Amino acid sequence: MTLLRSVCVYCGSGPGTDPAYVAAAREFGRLLAESGVGLVYGGGAIGLMGELAASVLQHGGRVVGIIPEFLVVRERLLRDSQEVVVTRDMHERKRIMFERADAFVALPGGIGTLEELVEQLTWAQLGRHVKPILIANVAGFWDPLCALLDHMRRSGFIHSDAKMRYLVCERVEEILPMLNAAAAEEREPSPVARELIERM
Repeated sequence: MTLLRSVCVYCGSGPGTDPAYVAAAREFGRLLAESGVGLVYGGGAIGLMGELAASVLQHGGRVVGIIPEFLVVRERLLRDSQEVVVTRDMHERKRIMFERADAFVALPGGIGTLEELVEQLTWAQLGRHVKPILIANVAGFWDPLCALLDHMRRSGFIHSDAKMRYLVCERVEEILPMLNAAAAEEREPSPVARELIERM
């Protein structure tokens, strides 16, 4: 059983140089569909984005593509999605992606993927949301970022570990179980709330 209705996935509009990246996108698409979890993503039909969405659709899943007007041609809008939202700009795109998702996953990608992931980490650190965030470290792609985050923490620049909790996994089949566990944990009452409930 899953607590997640939909997952927002950030990933590249290119395929990358390692075939493991495309394989991971396809496999995660299948797992999303078979688990009944909808995909919220950037709306394109190319690169890892396209492979992921096509796999979800191929296996009978639901896809919501959210894309700004200026990228409709460049990233080849995937018109087969059950729902397509064309936004005025990137800010509106990211806001709607956030609103439509219960959790966030970063597959390999470029600057745009990194920016979207870091924004969610920032919002979590500032206490603006508690939705699970997972870094899918396919073939070690995100090793440098994980090392940088550890360096920032050791150097005293990440102060809110309790709020900026992110998950990291290397195997695609671990993603949904880890997100579900994190979502279930968030639904548990805090120790203070639990004590008040027990007194009633």
